[in-house]
Amino acid sequence: MNLPGQVRPCILVVDDEAPMRDVVVEILEDEGYAAASVANGADALRYLQHTSDLPAVILLDLNMPIMSGWDFRLAQLNDPRLAAIPVVAFSAGATVQRQAHNINAAGYLPKPVEYMELVRTIAALCAADV
Repeated sequence: MNLPGQVRPCILVVDDEAPMRDVVVEILEDEGYAAASVANGADALRYLQHTSDLPAVILLDLNMPIMSGWDFRLAQLNDPRLAAIPVVAFSAGATVQRQAHNINAAGYLPKPVEYMELVRTIAALCAADV
């Protein structure tokens, strides 16, 4: 439970579609979470390697240019500092659940994201950090 004025754990949104990133960040911030966003896996790795405050959860689109979510996840799992951060696969298409399983994700959200499903998923993963 959060006390008044207390910010919930940070969520990193990784998605190549700026409008999608903006909507998700806005939802998370409306729910009291601190949120950051980047456009691809390479940007996500740079962000994570240069921050001292690691996010509680990473929302990860799997299909992105420059560095896909798949490639990001492999790099994340190979970095001991980043490996324990739970990832929620966040992608369009009917196979997102199977794709999430294939990258050992903590969960999945199909696009377009449903507000309450996003909030429930993040709340469940952040419960131990709150």
